[in-house]
Amino acid sequence: MLFPTTLVGSYPQPEWLIDRARLAGRFPPRVRARELWRIPEPYLAEAQDDATVLAIRAQEEAGLDIITDGEIRRESYSNRFATALDGIDLDNPGTALDRSGHPNPVPRVVGPIRRRHAIGVGDAQFLRRHTRRLIKATVPGPFTMAQQAQIDYYGGSRERAAMDYAVAVNAEVRDLFSAGADIVQLDEPYLQARPEEARAFGLAALNRALEGITHTTAVHICFGYAAIIHVRPPGYSFLAELGGCSCRQVSIETAQSNLDCSVLRGLSGKKIILGVIDLANLEVESPQLVASRIRRALPYVDPADVIVAPDCGMKYLPREVALGKLQAMVAGAQIVRAEAERERAHNAAGPKL
Repeated sequence: MLFPTTLVGSYPQPEWLIDRARLAGRFPPRVRARELWRIPEPYLAEAQDDATVLAIRAQEEAGLDIITDGEIRRESYSNRFATALDGIDLDNPGTALDRSGHPNPVPRVVGPIRRRHAIGVGDAQFLRRHTRRLIKATVPGPFTMAQQAQIDYYGGSRERAAMDYAVAVNAEVRDLFSAGADIVQLDEPYLQARPEEARAFGLAALNRALEGITHTTAVHICFGYAAIIHVRPPGYSFLAELGGCSCRQVSIETAQSNLDCSVLRGLSGKKIILGVIDLANLEVESPQLVASRIRRALPYVDPADVIVAPDCGMKYLPREVALGKLQAMVAGAQIVRAEAERERAHNAAGPKL
């Protein structure tokens, strides 16, 4: 099907589950932030399961073709995985600069980074049981986790740490596919935030994380959550380099930044998860506006290689706004799909004599 639709990863968590005001009032936590949850620990897992089912049903109601679990069980896209690894001192966090240049508590690496057990497999299995549609699981990427940590081991080398993070991610990706995932996405926003280091070793870490993986993988690269990072640059500082990544799909933002989509020429051979929903604006787009944002990419990407999505995770949006935006996104994709099918039929008919 042309222009299938999906989330990038996250969907808004219910107010009864998590303190959304406290969540929005800080940078996404890099260490655990259990104080955000409203539900007492003995009942939290059950509450997270219930909220995950609501997120799945919302996506299905909106008409999405590829479903995620909404990352409902996570305090942030990265901390649940990053703090479950060996080699991390959870009792004594470190400090690192976030992408806005402010210090933030982060995992402190004090030994070899190793994955001692599967981390998101139960989430993927739960998702698989609760929908018949294609499913996507998400994992933080190795380069980003190395940036979101204080590296006291490895002689302070982020590159060496990133390569061990990559080994841990590779094992997780394999297990997620075994658990039933159709697509696994690595979230790598810090490739954009730290382009010089990304060019030095980011691609090598990514390819190590995907080494030997034959199923469909994606890499998400963005400018940060719109609710947190308000100013968007006019273009990516690290994007064409992903042409050398072994992933099959690349997820990018185009809506809020009004990205010049000609840059997508540099990603020939990749499917593009095209961000067409502006998460900085609480007004729900019209389907016609969504369709126009999709059309902007079509001179540079084959329609068969376009997957339609929001710019980034929807975690910080009000739930009713998120649902409305997804419904508009699906309707906009349907408009462009119908146009493409009419053009295909016209071309197949050939000239009239």
